This record gives sequence, structure tokens and C-alpha cells, in this order.
Amino acid sequence: MTIQEKTIPPFHLAFPVDDLARARAFYGVLLGCPEGRSSDEWVDFNFFGHQIVAHMADCSQKRLHHNSVDAHAVPVPHFGVVLNLEDWEVLAEKLRQAGTRFVIEPYVRFKGQPGEQATMFFYDPFGNAIEIKAFASLSSLFAK
Repeated sequence: MTIQEKTIPPFHLAFPVDDLARARAFYGVLLGCPEGRSSDEWVDFNFFGHQIVAHMADCSQKRLHHNSVDAHAVPVPHFGVVLNLEDWEVLAEKLRQAGTRFVIEPYVRFKGQPGEQATMFFYDPFGNAIEIKAFASLSSLFAK
């Protein structure tokens, strides 16, 4: 069974923010993630079919680490989503138009190799690293 034939269960990720209004503006408005339940301490977002939760926390003590991938310094930890190429291009342009400061500008990595993918990295307003990627064919998601 290929990945296209499977129903993938949504993942859940909780991450720190120090301003829920800014989280709503970034995730809800800029990235277009509908808001779910919320309280004074957290907000659920539908992150492309997955549940992410912005929890109020002290974001001043971030430890940043990077690994080299395709000659770029990839921030660790990070989270993200795999889109189709058309949606990836639309989102990349939306982020450019919004003046997003990319950690790694949108580009295609591993060109001509198994796992060739479009990717981009940026931080949310709280220092959480996000990667959005796309493949010409989702069947190459786990290609070696």
C-alpha cells in the first residue's frame, strides 16, 4: 500500500508561545490554520489537518541547534508539513509577500536524487522553527 492509499492519522504537537494574539495572527491569519478550542493559556490550530497547540510559556530560554543538510544550517528542533507542490508555491509566495524572514529560503534540495523536495524554513514569532516541504510525487517521501 502506498502512502497515497493510506489514511494518515493526524499528529498532535504542543509548543511554546508567549502571546496568544500573536500566535493567532501568525498561525491563524498568515498560515491560514483554522482555530479550534482555546483557553486563556492555549489555542488549538488545524495545521493542514494536524492538531498543533500553542501553549503560553516563557520563550526567552530557547536553545538553538543546527544540522547541516544540503549545505544549509537546518534548525533543530523544527516541525512542519508536507504539501503538494502547487500549495507549497502558493504558501511560499504568501510568506514572501508578508515579508517573512526565511532561515532557509524556498528552494529545491537533493535535486536529481531520491527524495528531491521543495523546502523552506522560517521561525514563528516565538522562535519555533517550521519547515514546509513538498515533493513532485509523495511516493518519494521516504525514498533512500
